Amino acid sequence: MNLNVSGHRLEVTPAIRAYVQSKLERVTRHFDQVIDAQVILSVGKLQQKAEVTLHLRGKDLHCAASEPDLYAAIDRLIDKLDRQVLKHKGKRYVPPNDALKNHAAEA
Repeated sequence: MNLNVSGHRLEVTPAIRAYVQSKLERVTRHFDQVIDAQVILSVGKLQQKAEVTLHLRGKDLHCAASEPDLYAAIDRLIDKLDRQVLKHKGKRYVPPNDALKNHAAEA
C-alpha cells in the first residue's frame, strides 16, 4: 500500500506520519486490497481536520473528521474509514459466472 501523508498549514513530523501509518494498519487487517492512501492533515483556528482518500480496486473511499486535537481527529477518521471499508467488503461483487436469480433463490 502506498501512503502519502501531507499537511495543509502544518508540517508533518515523523511522529505524526508513524501514528497515521500505525492506525491505517487496522484498516489493512480488515481489507488487504488497498492500493493507495492519501491523507491530508490541516490546521484551522480551533479545529484540526484529517481527510483520507483510500483507493481500492474498483472504488475510492473518502472520509473526513475534525476535532480540537489532531490525534483525536486521526482516531475518529480511522474509525469512520474502518466502518466504510467493512461496509464495502460486505458489498463485494457477485462473480460473473453466477446468475443473480440463483443468489435470490438461496436467500
